[in-house]
Amino acid sequence: MLQAHSFLWNYLWVAPNLLLLAVGFLIWKRGISREVPAFLAFTILGALGDLAVFGADVAPFISAENYWRIEWARLLIESLLKFLVIGEIFSRVFTRYPSISRVSRIAVSVFGAVLVLMAGLIAGFAHGDSTRLLISGDHLLEQTVFVIESGLILFLFLFAAYFRLSWDRLSFGILLGFGISSCVHLSAWAIIANASPSERARTLFAFLNMGTYHLCVLMWLYYVLVPQKVVRKSVVPLPENNLAVWNRELERLLQQ
Repeated sequence: MLQAHSFLWNYLWVAPNLLLLAVGFLIWKRGISREVPAFLAFTILGALGDLAVFGADVAPFISAENYWRIEWARLLIESLLKFLVIGEIFSRVFTRYPSISRVSRIAVSVFGAVLVLMAGLIAGFAHGDSTRLLISGDHLLEQTVFVIESGLILFLFLFAAYFRLSWDRLSFGILLGFGISSCVHLSAWAIIANASPSERARTLFAFLNMGTYHLCVLMWLYYVLVPQKVVRKSVVPLPENNLAVWNRELERLLQQ
């Protein structure tokens, strides 16, 4: 069963994406799409892109080169959407500080767009007989995205903990899922790159990555289904901290 293209392999490839589409449907149905539009786009386009790659993998009339070109397109779109989602979460965490919220969202989103654009230019240099270049470039981009993604997530968690910023339930769940997925993928890549495992071991690592992503999608489904408890906020104004000062000065700078 733990073999490539086995029933379990196909299930772990298809099922998470169908569940991800269900997550997107629930976000739209519950009327919270305006709160997390980037994540809604990720649930729909990310799932459809992965299903398209699966279809290209099992379709006998699609060549290996065209398969990797489809995979490249999926990865570029998914990478851009990931950075848009992380920028969206940054904005939601700093919602009490409008200027910081706006700048952080734009900075993360633009950074992601630049990375995806550079990757697209690299892909453009891959000629018709350069399947190996497509494969190596795809793996390099994926690892790069995971490294930057995990770094941004770790920074936000530590920054929010240091300044005691409050999290809404959905934002925490979204970021936690991305963080777990990126850490597991990076760990698997590090072992594969340094230990030179057998083909059997590589397949097991692929199952680990696919199973982890499945669990992350289930986590997102849980955070969407279970409503956040309403907590009464204190009417006592909080003392000014460094973030408030930074927000005020940034607001002055933006108004100039």
